[in-house]
Amino acid sequence: MEAVSRTAQWTAAARALETEREDRLFADPYARTVADTIGFELLDRYAGAGTVPFLAIRTTYLDRAIGRAVQEQGIRQVVFLAAGMDTRFHRLPWPDGVTVYELDRPALLDAKARMLADEPAPAGRTRRTVAVDLTQDWTGPLKEAGWHSEQPTLWVVEGLLFFLPEQAVRTLLSTVAQLGAPGSVLLGDVISRAALENPLSRPFLNSLEEDGNPWLFGTEEPEQLLAECGWQVREIRQPGEEGADFGRWPYPVPPRATTRVPRSFLFTCDLPDTHEGEAR
Repeated sequence: MEAVSRTAQWTAAARALETEREDRLFADPYARTVADTIGFELLDRYAGAGTVPFLAIRTTYLDRAIGRAVQEQGIRQVVFLAAGMDTRFHRLPWPDGVTVYELDRPALLDAKARMLADEPAPAGRTRRTVAVDLTQDWTGPLKEAGWHSEQPTLWVVEGLLFFLPEQAVRTLLSTVAQLGAPGSVLLGDVISRAALENPLSRPFLNSLEEDGNPWLFGTEEPEQLLAECGWQVREIRQPGEEGADFGRWPYPVPPRATTRVPRSFLFTCDLPDTHEGEAR
């Protein structure tokens, strides 16, 4: 796999550690398999304040938001952009009739398929992998895989945006808004610009850059970014805030008005009712 894809095994290792806790927030029985040895090596290499608890919180937040979208809103097609070593297709209780599309680089999808080859596909749901580079055209291959533009979609962009330059971030978020049908939902995470500039983060960021995985993008105003890209923000949560704590975040959460603070943001967005879907 390419270097950038290895970070997916890093986050899988963190999911494995959470799964093995007696007070676990979620169970991912596949995490240790897809993490492999490299995932735990990277977990040690990238160790830093809050890394493991943040990944547990992010996974839990998105698990629950995904559940609400498919159970309460009735969305039946789910697209994971840069799916990485995500195993939600196997481990979440999806309603019957859901189709999960996993987009990522070909080598990663091939490696993941080998690792999970002995795992039976759960009944009542469908998984389709789409081998693409998200910095190039990916909409055509998604449609060829069976995705329907006229139906609401749950888009999940987890652990991706900070690896992209700003224009690529805006293009991606705008594209999924233009593709979406009324009732579509966007879930994901993004970091603050200060997280890229804080001196205490430098060893961690240097390690990522040395490994070919530099973090490139952050924003202090995720609400504005998402709105400018066509999304209506339902909520933004920082780890430690209500709805994004789950008993895992060990640090105080400075007010948003406090500047130059490294932050992570978890978001849930809806497609505005006025959206006409012209670009489908």
